[in-house]
Amino acid sequence: MPDPLRIGLAGLGTVGVGVIRLLDTNRDLLAARAGRPIELVAVSARDRHRERGIDLSPYGWEDDMAALAQRDDVDVVVELVGGSDGPALTLARAALGAGKPLVTANKAMIAHHGLALAELAEARDVALKFEAAVAGGIPVVKGLREGTSANKLERIYGILNGTCNYILSTMEDTGADFAEVLGEAQAKGYAEADPTFDIEGIDAAHKLAILAAIGFGARIDFDAVRTTGITRVQAADIAQADTLGYVIRLIAMTDVEPDESGAPRLLQRVRPCLVPKSHPLASVDGPTNAVVAEGNFSGRLLFQGAGAGEGPTASAVVADLIDIARDEVGAPFSIPVASLAKMAPAEPGHRMERTYLRFTVADRPGVLAEIAAAMRDAGVSIESLIQKARSDDGGDVLVAMVTHEGPERCVTQALALLEGSDSLTAQPLVLPILPD
Repeated sequence: MPDPLRIGLAGLGTVGVGVIRLLDTNRDLLAARAGRPIELVAVSARDRHRERGIDLSPYGWEDDMAALAQRDDVDVVVELVGGSDGPALTLARAALGAGKPLVTANKAMIAHHGLALAELAEARDVALKFEAAVAGGIPVVKGLREGTSANKLERIYGILNGTCNYILSTMEDTGADFAEVLGEAQAKGYAEADPTFDIEGIDAAHKLAILAAIGFGARIDFDAVRTTGITRVQAADIAQADTLGYVIRLIAMTDVEPDESGAPRLLQRVRPCLVPKSHPLASVDGPTNAVVAEGNFSGRLLFQGAGAGEGPTASAVVADLIDIARDEVGAPFSIPVASLAKMAPAEPGHRMERTYLRFTVADRPGVLAEIAAAMRDAGVSIESLIQKARSDDGGDVLVAMVTHEGPERCVTQALALLEGSDSLTAQPLVLPILPD
């Protein structure tokens, strides 16, 4: 029997405990598939005495998690601590610097420091694996890095945050407004006490930056992701979308286009969109994730499943360990770091799209004419005026419309013309309509 692959695990939260349970429950199956046993030998966490519902006595304990990287009996380090910097990054650097493969579920760390860590891994000829960092148990990182490697990818987009998807689909099912459903999500554990990273789209942006780098061979650039959250979506918007044949989902999208000189430019956006009910993403509800990749030969591919949780995320972590046990290394972002392209952000103003616009306005004559004039002057063609109803607070009026397809910059110009108008009592809501 070949020597076992010996694991040092940092982080004993929900996912860390899930990894231990999976390694124990599927021990024989994992050994058969990996070609050698996979054994946990040492662990580390912030609180040694916390009750976790699992027996940790068989494993060595390190109060300083970075010490896991220095243990002679550890072949691979698994980081499940979280956070873009701090102890997680220290451990990652220590493990790779010691010539030991690293497996992590830490999307923030990869989004911010993935290039430097990949360079270190390549210099030491060891694996850096992060399947669990994007979409939980869905094998989308491996799917893009390996399954679509023969294709030129044209677009990658999807639902990358289960908290937002739970909130929006629950609003859709119940008619409740955002604040009420957010509180319910927090009570059920789907949302954090401070949900900012989720509801403002930051979590999805971390994941999108990783997928863009893998799919398009680009140097990862989280700071260039344009992000809009879901906090301003109202029950009235959900209801109107339904009437029009759409649902509202937080969509992360990336693609590449050439500029005037032919140089590639990378578009990365996270924003709520109207999704046609006929589209595969429209049926994705609850805390589920889904990613669509469109290749020039493969066509449209859909990856869908649980985006978080003990079991799915632990499954992705251990799948990476099996690859390492098989001595599979590979470039973390599909191609070597030196070959990754530094792409400038794309400017989306010329892109053609239909748009849903919702205005909160004073209830007085002339307001609709003012909005229509701004649209006319900016070159926006209105397809339909679809709603005029009291807002939730009863004082103002909600006016919603759908535009014909046109350049995105025209809608931006129309809103600029209306900026400062005392007819508008709140910032307009702009939701692009995703094509079929």
